[in-house]
Amino acid sequence: MAKSSADDEELRRACEAAIEGTKQKIVMSIRVAKSRGIWGKSGKLGRQMAKPRVLALSTKSKGQRTKAFLRVLKYSNGGVLEPAKLYKLKHLSKVDVITNDPSGCTFTLGFDNLRSQSVAPPQWTMRNIDDRNRLLLCILNICKDVLDRLPKIVGIDVVEMALWAKENTPSVSTQKNLEDGPVAATVTETELKVTVEKELVSQAEEEDMEALLDTYVMGIGEAEAFSERLKRELLALEAANVHAILESEPLIDEVLQGLEAATYCVDDMDEWLGIFNVKLRHMREDIESIETRNNKLEMQSVNNKALIAELDKLLERLRVPSEYAASLTGGSFDESRMLQNIEACEWLTGALRGLEAPNFDPNYAKMRAVKEKRAELEKLKSTFVRRASEFLRNYFASLVDFMISDKTFFSQRGQLKRPDHADLRYKCRTYARLLQHLKSLDKNCLGPLRKAYCISLNLLLRREAREFANELRASTKAPKTPTVWLEASTGSGQNTNAADTSTVSDAYAKMLTIFIPLLVDESSFFAHFMCFEVPALVPPGNKPAYGNDDANDDDLMDIDENDSKTGKNSAELAALNISLQDLLDGIQEDFYAVVDWAYKIDPLRCISMHGITERYLSGQKADAAGFVRLLLGDLESRISTQFGRFVDEACHQIERNERNVRQMGVLSYIPRFATLATRMEQYIQGQSRDLVDQAYTKFVSIMFVTLEKVSQTDPKYADLFLLENYAAFQNSLYDLANIVPTLAKFYHQASEAYEQACTRHITVIIYSQFERLFQFARRIEDLMYTIAPEEIPFQLGLSKMDLRKMLKSSVSGVDKNISIMYKKLQKNLTSEELLPSLWNKCKKEFLDKYESFAQLVAKIYPTETIPSVVEMRELLASM
Repeated sequence: MAKSSADDEELRRACEAAIEGTKQKIVMSIRVAKSRGIWGKSGKLGRQMAKPRVLALSTKSKGQRTKAFLRVLKYSNGGVLEPAKLYKLKHLSKVDVITNDPSGCTFTLGFDNLRSQSVAPPQWTMRNIDDRNRLLLCILNICKDVLDRLPKIVGIDVVEMALWAKENTPSVSTQKNLEDGPVAATVTETELKVTVEKELVSQAEEEDMEALLDTYVMGIGEAEAFSERLKRELLALEAANVHAILESEPLIDEVLQGLEAATYCVDDMDEWLGIFNVKLRHMREDIESIETRNNKLEMQSVNNKALIAELDKLLERLRVPSEYAASLTGGSFDESRMLQNIEACEWLTGALRGLEAPNFDPNYAKMRAVKEKRAELEKLKSTFVRRASEFLRNYFASLVDFMISDKTFFSQRGQLKRPDHADLRYKCRTYARLLQHLKSLDKNCLGPLRKAYCISLNLLLRREAREFANELRASTKAPKTPTVWLEASTGSGQNTNAADTSTVSDAYAKMLTIFIPLLVDESSFFAHFMCFEVPALVPPGNKPAYGNDDANDDDLMDIDENDSKTGKNSAELAALNISLQDLLDGIQEDFYAVVDWAYKIDPLRCISMHGITERYLSGQKADAAGFVRLLLGDLESRISTQFGRFVDEACHQIERNERNVRQMGVLSYIPRFATLATRMEQYIQGQSRDLVDQAYTKFVSIMFVTLEKVSQTDPKYADLFLLENYAAFQNSLYDLANIVPTLAKFYHQASEAYEQACTRHITVIIYSQFERLFQFARRIEDLMYTIAPEEIPFQLGLSKMDLRKMLKSSVSGVDKNISIMYKKLQKNLTSEELLPSLWNKCKKEFLDKYESFAQLVAKIYPTETIPSVVEMRELLASM
């Protein structure tokens, strides 16, 4: 017999290499041909081209379980096996050998898990019957041992396969389940045959067949005779069975009678069961009806309980506690009862919010009871708001009236009293929480309350400011006679040592120190007490500038943190400013009175008061301090106006100097202005520099204009008058000009005017003695623009003879003329300290002019001799 491919070890190794890594073991591998065709009626196989394939049986152990697989492998282009299909043997349901194939080597394998049962399964064709039997026996053995079941076998005789298994005993690889798990083992085909026979023919059947065959003495070639004999014996057995049946007829009749009686019993039983069935059906319908009613009643009971619970909750929400109703409608507002009032307000606020969406189911809002209860709550709210508002208005008025009636709260003669509102704020703070709830209940009620508080407290603040200002003025020691700075009719040294008026500005500073922090604190307290949603006046962590109730103010700021807002509310801020106007309006008159009083004593104190006011104004940054900023701004304007009035009056005093017919020497306002400027610089504080610089500009401008006008009353001595006054201005302001830029500008302006006046005055004096000399030089200079220098000696009046005559009259007595010139310079000069500088300027100017004359004579009259410049300089130096 030819060697089968199932015994091919090389094929087995190739299959194992193809499935390497799958942890599966090859049990058997065999070469087959795959096709998809059917057998025709003619007995010829019509199919497609067969493809070579390899079928491999493999197993995989996992614990106590073993899985069996049928693998289909194909050849790649390089002739190497590679996996193509994988079937699980547990799904093998049918092995069908194609009967139309004469060779019997073609079969199909049916799997119950294939997706499409309409597609014909592939047909596998073996090389011979032995290969087919080996493969099928191995499949059946694995199915029995591993899966405990056998697939359906069609088209093959199991006896034939058992006989084939006896004759062929090649070794194949299979698996057995041992105690330690499934392991591979090598068995003979005889063992496989026995295994198959146990499945196909039992041991008892095999023994009966052997005993039957032993009763016949026939050879193996007498099969037809054996078959005929079996047929005859079968007919005899059938005839014997018929005879036995005929002999048992009485027994059959008896059985039939029994069956008939049983039938009657069964019919009766069926009738009874029918009756019972009808009754049971009626009972079942009754039970179903009862269950339906039961379910409805149970659901109705559950719904009723839920409805009652919901109604209880609604009634609880709609119930008005008697103690709260009593507090809201007729309770007292004394301090001892405020806790109960606050609790009643909180309950009322919560109850009203609870009846609003989304806290309240909209379906309940249409109920009459809910509408009536809401109307009742609104009535309670309006009643409580009206009662509380009326009480607070009367309470504010009574507090202020009590303080006004007690004179110890105000300044008195000989005693300045610092206003103290700590007790007032403490009493008001008792009702701060009440105001918060009033705002949440009805915002419109706060307007009249704020108005009433402002009116009452305004009376107190104005009374305190008036009494304080009056006593402040009365207790301040100040000079009786006001200082007149630039009056022309007074003596020059009258106000050199003016009286000390620092107490005046100190009094004004004290007024601001006491009342500005008080007003800021009152504004802050009012903003929070009356529930304005604006930023705090005092930054967190800083103490207010006035009072000693800081902790209480901090507590007030935290009255209701939930209602606070970080952003600015423009509408609230506008309302606050209007209320602050009502709260503090009129108090500015007492500040104005102090300013006017200080101005009358010493107008220059406006400078220091302006600086003090500016310092306070720059410190008020909070939004709620709007009125305080306006008050300080008005005070600053008032002070500036009063100081401007002083400047205007001083300017009028300066302008009065021009009314005199004749003015000689230094005007009186020049040194007085220096004293005034020195005093003004001492009073400057903070931002007062601009105010003072504007006054300087106006003063000096008027002084210079007036100086020019006065000088025109006597043109002959105008330049002398101007140079003396400009020199006095520079001398008196030299020190201040070094530190004050504005005065430095006017100092340089006066210096330029002084130089111009000196030049004009010296020129007049020089020409008074040497007019012919310099007139002759000017004529020569004029002609040099039109004719040649050598022709000038031939002009009329410019001949050499005319030159000699002019020199004889002017230069022959030059020392005498110079002495006369010095005396003229000294004659009308009132400021002797200016004479040396003026004489030096005069000599220098004369030498410059004479040097120019000498150059012209040397150019036009080269043959003429005149005194040299050196001689003239020595002559002037010796005098």
